[in-house]
Amino acid sequence: MTQITYQVEAFWDSEADVWVATSEDVPGLVTEASTIEVLTEKLRVIIPELLVLNHIVPADYLGSISFELISHRQELIQVA
Repeated sequence: MTQITYQVEAFWDSEADVWVATSEDVPGLVTEASTIEVLTEKLRVIIPELLVLNHIVPADYLGSISFELISHRQELIQVA
């Protein structure tokens, strides 16, 4: 199997105080977490599960899956 790097985008939702991750490469991927580290841990579990459920990788696949997490965060700073 050719190694593919799945692209995952994350953005900071300041109203909910969570990181939200989605991906066009991984169908059905939408998850959130309080920190980028916790989000990454969740993605390590969710991505392989969704790839199997969507028949992108076989259920008996043994090997590695690569993903790139691209994050965006914008903040407004008040200067007195």
